[in-house]
Amino acid sequence: MALAEVDRVSGRTERDSGWWRDAVVYQVYPRSWQDDSGDGVGDLAGIASRLDHLVSLGVDVLWVSPFYPSPMADFGYDVADYRGVDPLFGTLEDFDELLAAAHARGLKFVMDFVPNHSSSEHPWFTESAASRDSAKRDWYLWRDAAPGGGAPNNWKSSAGGSAWAWHEPTGQYYLHQFLAAQPDLNWRNGAVREAMLDAMRFWFERGVDGFRLDVVYHCIVDEQFRDDPENPDFDPDTRPSFDAVVPTFSTDRPEVMPLVIEPMRRLADAYGNRLLIGEIYLSPEKLVRYYGEAPASGVQLPFNFQLIFAEWRAEPLAALIRDYEALIPDGEWPNWVLGNHDQDRIATRVGPERARIAAMLLLTLRGTPTLYQGDELGMTNVEIPTERVRDPWELNMPGLGEGRDPVRTPMRWDASPHAGFCPDTVEPWLPIGADLARLNVAAQSREPDSMLALHRALLALRRERPSLSLGDYRSVAAQGEALCYERVHGAERTFVALNFGDAPCQIELPDGATGTIRLTSRPSVPNRDVEAVITLAAADGIVVALRQA
Repeated sequence: MALAEVDRVSGRTERDSGWWRDAVVYQVYPRSWQDDSGDGVGDLAGIASRLDHLVSLGVDVLWVSPFYPSPMADFGYDVADYRGVDPLFGTLEDFDELLAAAHARGLKFVMDFVPNHSSSEHPWFTESAASRDSAKRDWYLWRDAAPGGGAPNNWKSSAGGSAWAWHEPTGQYYLHQFLAAQPDLNWRNGAVREAMLDAMRFWFERGVDGFRLDVVYHCIVDEQFRDDPENPDFDPDTRPSFDAVVPTFSTDRPEVMPLVIEPMRRLADAYGNRLLIGEIYLSPEKLVRYYGEAPASGVQLPFNFQLIFAEWRAEPLAALIRDYEALIPDGEWPNWVLGNHDQDRIATRVGPERARIAAMLLLTLRGTPTLYQGDELGMTNVEIPTERVRDPWELNMPGLGEGRDPVRTPMRWDASPHAGFCPDTVEPWLPIGADLARLNVAAQSREPDSMLALHRALLALRRERPSLSLGDYRSVAAQGEALCYERVHGAERTFVALNFGDAPCQIELPDGATGTIRLTSRPSVPNRDVEAVITLAAADGIVVALRQA
């Protein structure tokens, strides 16, 4: 566990500059950030026009979800050209201008890379599917039918149904762990590896600071194509079909490190201090393997999604933090994620009041935090009428709660009918949602205790106090229903207490120390000195600058 007495990572390493260690990442979903062209869909010029929001918020890294040329079967995660921009989002010149504008504001720029699969309309797949003798046949994963007919094995698609699609013209099945329009690439093929690294090189040469690697743990499957074990707890009435098996052979294979991630890391390091973030939905014990066995061999930040699925009570959260810290390899750096474009919004999961202390948790834990657009406003899931559903997950698995449209709705900039996202004469690609008068940037910028004000205050305090951005833990524990931890950096000590209970509770400062409350969940509350015991209101949090007893 990375407690202070262990004297683990507390800043820059000799191995790299580690700029991501004290950074805060902010995810922009480009379809829903800002529509500059007036067609109801966000675009790259729209992102550029709203960069000052990120500066005023106080984040350091802009991560943009895919904007590649695509048939949009999965809204850009089905890539038809890894070296371009879809006309829906603009042009390469628009990208260059956005990148330059971000860098001019001191923002790093991370873009999505989709290594596991391409679009079925990518020229590589078109050639692969042309004939069994095609030069690119082995660029994808083709198999004969099972001996008795049907799919080669029992692997399931995350989008519902079998992970195999029959291709009548060539009489074989091809693997798609997501939509049938997203065939899996064969990373065991050296030509595929080189082509994908060349695509990454293209963007590194343009100046991007890193990549978030979409479902990278899926990129290698079992060479023998063995059946996945059946899930004994599967309930077809309540769970999607992909839960019918435990993906033992279809994901997280050991070869993913030497064949996929290690070559990517060598390439990133060749360009100097470029960042790789891995989207990896695995247990913490498996997740930390993606840091790599040797220094600088894995991704710097394997996404830690535990807060998305956590039980929001003090003791389980304390145990979660301690256990995760104990697993992180020496010299590596933790990270935390509270929400993204695939998961229910935090304000929907825990309610608007506890979403405030969830934000305090995210932005005061040791490690690099990632914010999802709109969470700084307390945006909630938006109800999507049946006729407006766009997400293929919901269309393929209706009624199971797998649809992601409710968390991808447009950003709210003001209280105008379409929230400043697009002209009022144009229908936005997804509904704006209710509570618009309260949940928008303009309104919350005027409110001293708004969710936006809280995020700005938290991010300013992170910058001011190195103990919050780079410090170690001295302790992590529950005091009743309150989660409490102390962060230390040199002589600086910061204490955080978050009451997840429904009643006030008393909190003892560590070692009988005294201090000054620098921030509460209501940022307009003035700083005040406190003694060794504090009464903390329900669903409230405090950050205390400690003095020695």
